[in-house]
Amino acid sequence: MAATVAVEKLTRMFGSFTAVNSIDFSVSRGEIFGFLGPNGAGKSTTIKMLCGILVPTGGKGQVNGFDILSEQEKIKSTIGYMSQKFSLYDDLTVRENLRFFGSIYGLEGKKLSDRIAHAMDMAEIGNRGDEVVKNLPMGIKQRLALGSAILHDPPVLFLDEPTSGVDPIMRRNFWELIYNFSEAGKTIFITTHYMEEAEHCDRIALIIAGKIIALDTPARLKGDLAYEVYSFSVENFIEMFDYIQSLDFVSETAIFGSDIHVLCEKGFPLKRELGALMKKKNITNYHIEKISPTLEDVFVTHARKHGV
Repeated sequence: MAATVAVEKLTRMFGSFTAVNSIDFSVSRGEIFGFLGPNGAGKSTTIKMLCGILVPTGGKGQVNGFDILSEQEKIKSTIGYMSQKFSLYDDLTVRENLRFFGSIYGLEGKKLSDRIAHAMDMAEIGNRGDEVVKNLPMGIKQRLALGSAILHDPPVLFLDEPTSGVDPIMRRNFWELIYNFSEAGKTIFITTHYMEEAEHCDRIALIIAGKIIALDTPARLKGDLAYEVYSFSVENFIEMFDYIQSLDFVSETAIFGSDIHVLCEKGFPLKRELGALMKKKNITNYHIEKISPTLEDVFVTHARKHGV
């Protein structure tokens, strides 16, 4: 299947600082492609280059068949973009915002009215069209921002941390909309630092310090983890975390809620060895079990391997 988005050695520098460092990837039609990484990893900079907002320092790429170096305006007319920060006008009504953004995309007359009605229906705000945007709850604002991004029915959507600051229920509802777009054949490029959101993507690129350090499906990323993962629960787990982290046979540790995830080399009898140490410390109220890796286990392992 031909790629809707593809880049080779894409690079962006700000002075001597390299924000995006020679990355390669491609995204197919209808795919939900996730960029997962911490703040400052280069996610937003990458999206801005793909959307024609920033010019790359090096490399090449195309979006919808248009060159990201020389055809930025053509790219802008064929994509939907939802920025990390809320982008609508607070002092305008819902309908005024949609009419304004629709006109920017060249929509007018009945087509504009039909697309506005569609966006309001999608955002579930059909009875609030005359309400000033600043009075809307954040979750509805986010859906409205998404509605404005798809007014012209673009084949590719770029969503830059679209659910930041939204509660879990609203986040789930938002992802249902994303699934619908994907099923309709639209390509979704989404950045996030929420591990549970990344699980919903068809493929994920892990990006740290401007470099893609892993790229695959969530299942394969977890399956390829070089370690076995155990969940360890114990009283005073914060104190125990430092102790477990210092053990020679422990490769990685991370706190998950009130549990500790302990990673060790495959085949190592961690449950037995850790149990023996707990006995020496006269600790009997603990529980340890082998579990399947999570994306957070994968991310933490890769991040520490790259010095983060």
